[in-house]
Amino acid sequence: MKLVSYKSSEEQIHLGALKGNHIVNLHRASAGELPDDMLEFLKAGKVAMQTANELLAKIDDGLKAESVKLLSPVTNPSKIIAIGLNYMDHIREADIGIPELATMFCKYPSAIIGTDEDIHWSRELTQQVDYEAELAVVIGKVAKDVSEANAYDYVAGYMNCNDVSARDLQFRPGDQWLRGKCLDSFCPLGPYLVTTDEINDPHDLSIQCKLNGKLMQDSNTREMIYRIPYLIQYLSEAFTLLPGDVIATGTPHGVGAFRDPPIWLTHGDVVTVEVEGLGKLINRCTVSD
Repeated sequence: MKLVSYKSSEEQIHLGALKGNHIVNLHRASAGELPDDMLEFLKAGKVAMQTANELLAKIDDGLKAESVKLLSPVTNPSKIIAIGLNYMDHIREADIGIPELATMFCKYPSAIIGTDEDIHWSRELTQQVDYEAELAVVIGKVAKDVSEANAYDYVAGYMNCNDVSARDLQFRPGDQWLRGKCLDSFCPLGPYLVTTDEINDPHDLSIQCKLNGKLMQDSNTREMIYRIPYLIQYLSEAFTLLPGDVIATGTPHGVGAFRDPPIWLTHGDVVTVEVEGLGKLINRCTVSD
């Protein structure tokens, strides 16, 4: 199932599911049985998922997808945890050793945008903005002290993520990861959340990033060093993961910072992130003075 958050003509945010080129409003289709909010839907657990799947099997129409504005599937998670330096091919291009422990940082919910929304920044603040295609994991139920063996029981699904990074802020002494990763609009997610039943193996998916149609990153999630079950165990050991929380699992080789010469995003650039089976996340860049 492909779950979406969207705005229709009345500007309210709704929960829907994609069926062909139509979006089914699950709240209306269930006569109010299902919530009209992604986080509330995830909190409702397996029963809500089963009800939604049964509804979709019976419904053949809905809103035309092009008639609504897609948002990030999860618009208001309690937290976004990102994992750095987690692909072997990225380790090789950066010419560094494998981290002894998984490298973690946070991105704020205020950084979230959806597909077809603009990544925006000021030249006065940063002039070295980079793209990073990533597989994002969405947590489906409260997770604390979860074992690796049971980790997938806590996953609702997957989506594309672009971990946009201001490298001149990230690598500046004192600012490091936080400021360089958390600017408004620096966490595009979407276009939809694909539930786990549609993804056989999240560690065998092609992952790509295109810049203005040119292929910049081309890898596979099998290059991941610290894998999803381990990450859920590692993170939930330290703090509670809640339904809707996002784990961005790292980026492969091909980022702009490690090219010779480096390639930075500029005004008017279009970035497309595509993880196999998860659709295309497309964002234009807008730079102000």
